[in-house]
Amino acid sequence: MTRTPTSPPRRTDARRNRERLVEAAMRVFTAQGVDAPLDTIAREAGVGNATMYRNFPTREAILEVVLRDLHDELGRRAQDLLRVEPPGEAFTLWLTEFLDYTQSLLGLPEPLESAMRDESSALYASCAGMRVSATRLLTRAQDAGELRRDVRADDLFAHVLGIAWATQHAGDKRAQAGRLLAVLTDGIREASALGGD
Repeated sequence: MTRTPTSPPRRTDARRNRERLVEAAMRVFTAQGVDAPLDTIAREAGVGNATMYRNFPTREAILEVVLRDLHDELGRRAQDLLRVEPPGEAFTLWLTEFLDYTQSLLGLPEPLESAMRDESSALYASCAGMRVSATRLLTRAQDAGELRRDVRADDLFAHVLGIAWATQHAGDKRAQAGRLLAVLTDGIREASALGGD
């Protein structure tokens, strides 16, 4: 008697549908922002709404998958910058790259800011490696006497997300955000690192 295959085609179709949804979500979020209707993602992927919500019951669920690689990349970048001197400039460079990321999709600062305050959030969990690596980078700059010791990484994440939110609709958002970030980074430097007493 002939045995049927152990991996039914339905499982392969489900995996393919999920991949199509993630790819479609990135296209839709890039074109319309992260507040785009989830039904639009389903249409872009060529699947029904039921398939969309079975795979990703909430907006945060699909955002987490779409952003996971970017969070991992920012975490690796922070690790790489641990070898860059001086430590204060290395951390400032990472903050600039984090700001660029927060501006990469319209509407991204809001869900990120919300997730950073909610430890039960899937987005919070996906940011974990990035937060740990960035905190090491900050601590290294503080230990070198270049950045103020009373500054916490989570505070800086909140400030950068605020900058991204405030400038996301500006025509020259990169320039405006850059100016605001420069004010922030000047404010966290130790006086000795600025040439003070």
